[in-house]
Amino acid sequence: MARDIDRMTGHVIICGWGRVGHAGAEYLKSTGHQAVIVDRDAGRLEGIDFPYVLGDVTDDQVLLAAGIRHAHALIAALDTDADNVYVTLSSRALRPDLVIVARARNEASKSKLVRAGADRVVNPQLLGGHRMASHALAPHVAEFLEGVLHDESLDYRIEQVEISPASELSGKPLVATRIAEMSGVQLLAVRPAAATAFVANPAPETSLDPGSILIVVGSSAQLSALRHLVGAG
Repeated sequence: MARDIDRMTGHVIICGWGRVGHAGAEYLKSTGHQAVIVDRDAGRLEGIDFPYVLGDVTDDQVLLAAGIRHAHALIAALDTDADNVYVTLSSRALRPDLVIVARARNEASKSKLVRAGADRVVNPQLLGGHRMASHALAPHVAEFLEGVLHDESLDYRIEQVEISPASELSGKPLVATRIAEMSGVQLLAVRPAAATAFVANPAPETSLDPGSILIVVGSSAQLSALRHLVGAG
């Protein structure tokens, strides 16, 4: 059932309706984002509360039916790493600018998925183990981070904001932007344009060049004020 998919834009395509795909879709729904599910098993899709396409996601026509031309991102959560590599290759060929997050069952597959075009590769089992260990060693830190990332009942959240070339803050040093004073958010880190690493607690003279990414924490109202200040909506 590909209901209303033709009119959707900025949605996330989830390939594979298993436990990982289901959890991802529910999170997107809780944050107000649209998801389209693709699976070749009709039984899995029966009665789900999301737009979906029944078919083999390794077929380009199925990806097109899921609205890949107008999607924001794709999550490859198929049963095998080989299938995830294939759909990553196909998706990257159809949409060079698409954000692709792929699941890897084996650590050895991560490099293959990156070479295939995935922006991020996640091993759910490894990630789950790290989260459990973090709760054991630093429970308060883990609880705080899980809250700001996943708990919709809390009125504060960690978000990323990009400095566009048209932003009034573009090219200014951090100290001149008065971000905290004007919006109320707390700046945690900056990834300078074209850099691969984040700079935590950036120095006041850090230049916010176009393409720089700000990682901030704040309430809904504060984050909205920041987006207005940056010119990001």
